[in-house]
Amino acid sequence: MKNLQDTVTLYNGVKMPGFGLGVFKVEEGKELVEAVKNAIKHGYRSIDTAAIYGNEEGVGVGVKEALEENNLRREDLFITSKVWNDGLSYEETISAYEESLKKLGLDYLDLYLIHWPGKDQYKESWRALETLYKEGKVKAIGVSNFEVHHLEALLQQAEMKPMINQVEYHPRLTQSEVKAFCEENEIRFEAWSPLMQGELLQNEELTRIAKHHGKSVAQIILRWDVQNGVITIPKSTKEHRIIENANIFDFQLTKEEMKQISSLNENRRVGPNPNEFNF
Repeated sequence: MKNLQDTVTLYNGVKMPGFGLGVFKVEEGKELVEAVKNAIKHGYRSIDTAAIYGNEEGVGVGVKEALEENNLRREDLFITSKVWNDGLSYEETISAYEESLKKLGLDYLDLYLIHWPGKDQYKESWRALETLYKEGKVKAIGVSNFEVHHLEALLQQAEMKPMINQVEYHPRLTQSEVKAFCEENEIRFEAWSPLMQGELLQNEELTRIAKHHGKSVAQIILRWDVQNGVITIPKSTKEHRIIENANIFDFQLTKEEMKQISSLNENRRVGPNPNEFNF
């Protein structure tokens, strides 16, 4: 990626922005609508939400207003949502997709994901995603929070492999095994919580690298994502942070710096462990 609007190509040929806005824990209301509008105004083209976030309607309003205000077309944007694990049967997944579309006020989604693997329920849900894809109702399909064994089990019975695996990924959780498996199987790797919900922003090693480049710690982490070939969707509602997060294309981390950042890995999560699914 050389700029904010550069894309990566999924194995089915669909082009997906390599950088976007996440809206996890952003409640419905003016703040959400303005965050989406500000992101699009400042060049973001990818917005990531989910049914469980309870904010698809606000995202839809922000998208609609941003399209009008910036003279953009729907196809200029890439919108992602996810099916929640309280309804992963074939029929429930189809219904959940239609409900997300209705709330977002859209005719189609660019990417639809199974949010969590759960306990083998995802196989029926994946069959529904394949149907939605074949019918042209979604441009790309994928999964989220899948470990290698989940992916292996899915690939044994799937007609199509996922185009994306979106997982928790940051310098304390580099997910090297999952990332390698995805790369070997042409499944694009995407990071949620790339800034570890702010836990890494005071880290001494990252602060030193940031000072060297005249950048913020957040920018260093997001640049590390990009140079690792990872799609990333940092969350922010503040306009100046939305701008700052994307201002990472005017410098490069050295190989040594990349190694130093990766060496911070402790296999430590801020979110749930997909192998200990209890919700």
